[in-house]
Formats: sequence, structure tokens, C-alpha cells
Amino acid sequence: MAEHSGKDVLSSDVEIKGTIKFQKELLIDGKVEGDINSDGALTVGENADIRAEIKTKSITIYGKVQGNVQVSERCELKSKCTLQGDLKAARLIIEEGATFVGKSEVSSGMSVKAASTKPEVSRNEESAKPAFARA
Repeated sequence: MAEHSGKDVLSSDVEIKGTIKFQKELLIDGKVEGDINSDGALTVGENADIRAEIKTKSITIYGKVQGNVQVSERCELKSKCTLQGDLKAARLIIEEGATFVGKSEVSSGMSVKAASTKPEVSRNEESAKPAFARA
């Protein structure tokens, strides 16, 4: 995570109260209170303490988040993270050891903005089988 790969970084000594908007990728490792809105990818670092309503394309959480999270694509909760709040995402990955307190809604075809198309119902995952299917 220490490597800079074009991400914007708010380091652990940064505290922000207000609204954060960004376009591509942002790593937050400090304290944030307010709202976070983006069409990009947000990474919440191990030292982060975020109390915010979050709307973004994707999020990976290593630290602490208190507030509702809405992502149009992927949400990943890493093993030592804490999320307190409701979550809406198209895809959700929760590692063992992660703490999540709240309601989750996982559905494909979600959009942070108003949906311009109908949600996609069919999937092209040939290897996926129902849990109750016999081999």
C-alpha cells in the first residue's frame, strides 16, 4: 500500500471535516467526517477513521468506517476492518476477521446515480453452479 501508483493519498496525519470529491483513485489513511462522493475507487487505509456517507464506484476497507456505504461495483472488507452502517453494492467480498454491523443489499446492475438502464439479470459465468446442484 505504500507504493504510489497514481492514487491520491490523504495520509494518517490528515483530518478533514466536509465533503470529499475525487475522480479516479483515493487512499484515505487519516480522519474524515462528512461525505465522500466519487465515480472512482476509494481505499480506506489501516489507520483511517471515517465517519461519512460514502457513494463511490468501488471501495476497499482496511480501517474503520462509520456510516452508510453505496457502491456501484465492488466492496471489499479486509480482515481487520470495521464497517458500521448499511451497505449497498453490486459485489461484496468479506474476509475472515472483518467486522460488519449493519444491513447489506447486494444486487447486480446497481448504480450510484439514477439507473439509466434496466438491471442485468442474466450472468455469463459458465463455471458457476447453484449450491444445491448435484455433480
